[in-house]
Amino acid sequence: MSDFVEYFRNIQEKNDVHGSRRLIHSCPELMECIQHVGFLPLLESGIVGYSAEALMAEECRFTQFPDGSWEWPLWQWKGPVVTEGNCVYGKFFANKAGFVSREWWPDLLNWRRSQTPTPEEGTIEDVILMTLREQGSMITRELRAACDFTGPKMRSRFDNYVGRLQMACYIVTEDFVYPTDKHGREYGFGWSLLTTPEHLLGAEACQCERTPEESYQRMFTHLTHLLPEATEKQIRRILK
Repeated sequence: MSDFVEYFRNIQEKNDVHGSRRLIHSCPELMECIQHVGFLPLLESGIVGYSAEALMAEECRFTQFPDGSWEWPLWQWKGPVVTEGNCVYGKFFANKAGFVSREWWPDLLNWRRSQTPTPEEGTIEDVILMTLREQGSMITRELRAACDFTGPKMRSRFDNYVGRLQMACYIVTEDFVYPTDKHGREYGFGWSLLTTPEHLLGAEACQCERTPEESYQRMFTHLTHLLPEATEKQIRRILK
């Protein structure tokens, strides 16, 4: 039996009183899950059952009400998980968002940056990173304006650059910022507050004593054991 199956079987036994087939009922349980699995996509990952969304109890899934309002505990937990959960969040899994525990972060960064070296001086990616390093952290639209991506159709182009830098572990999400209505109440899906991992975690937490190839093999072995029903291709896609 894999670690993944055993871990969640134990959780299910604790939660049987809820009468739910799903497994995570609270933000602390999600934090615990991330620490156990190391790598956890937020939404659908291409591997059945392997995402935070797939592991949510029914009462924690997205619900839309007749007046158009909605409730989605998983989405609302992202901020506390990022700021308190001892993990890193960003678009790390085939350009989709997810969590990486701090234990595994140095290996992922080590491997990904070996595949995408530091952007050359003067390139758009370099300008984005330099701007973030100077400012510390910025929401996406502020970063886009600071990098002069304000013309027609510039938003999607800019988001592609930022997405590639996240996949290469040069940019992460520090927190989420929400607009407020006239009563001071937060609303909407929020904006990612972007920063560099060195600024968020410190340079030492971004160092790895292994070679990139050793880091990759370590992660591959871990996920193979964690997800025995996943194919080699699926696991390599997660780590690519």
